[in-house]
Amino acid sequence: MAETLLAIRGLSKRFGGLLANDRVDLDVVRGETHAIIGPNGAGKTTLIGQLAGDLRPDAGAIRFAGQDVTRLDAPRRSRLGLARSFQITSIFREFSALDNVALAVQAHRGGSFRFWRSAREEPALREPARLVLDAVGLGARADALAANLAHGEQRQLEIAMALATEPRLLLLDEPVAGMGLEESQRMVRLLGTLKDRITIVLVEHDMDAVFSLADRISVMVYGRIIATGTPPEVRGNEQVRRAYLGEDATP
Repeated sequence: MAETLLAIRGLSKRFGGLLANDRVDLDVVRGETHAIIGPNGAGKTTLIGQLAGDLRPDAGAIRFAGQDVTRLDAPRRSRLGLARSFQITSIFREFSALDNVALAVQAHRGGSFRFWRSAREEPALREPARLVLDAVGLGARADALAANLAHGEQRQLEIAMALATEPRLLLLDEPVAGMGLEESQRMVRLLGTLKDRITIVLVEHDMDAVFSLADRISVMVYGRIIATGTPPEVRGNEQVRRAYLGEDATP
């Protein structure tokens, strides 16, 4: 039986009168790519924020690798092996691509941004950073200023920064958002190389990306998960077709 790496039980989050997540239950097994899809406003990014530790749930529990992490903050979850990329690219635009990833390596090892200036030439930071950049296809752009990278390259850089923290679980919030066809195909290929090596929870609106990458898919509507299954099972689910994929979706 597959090992459950992430277990969510009864997770709820309210913003004033808006119930963004409503008693969410979800299991993510080790080694799978698990996509979460749903219409805008379904509560997907709120769920990712709670899993990463950026938002405190109002109710429910989150267990990661057998440990209750519900009350742990984001840095402590990161040290346990949870890493997140954001819906909007979050990089240090004034630094080079290599500097960005080296900073992520430093932060994961318990360093502080205050010591970055004196550590920029530290081989113990820069050598692993170069390896990660090579792994995501940015090795040739290591010295380029992050602000000068194309949008797709910036998203690759953000994933490189997440990988530099040596995660066991990678939380990806719309990694192909705003990309053209060629960039999105490149990102899907990159994420495909991570399959089976790192467990991934993927929030994404691009259905081509979802159905090509996901081992299982959960569908959120109005803050609740209404279905979970393999891509063929989700395509053929009548409730999902009505609520999200559309009546004319082809099974």
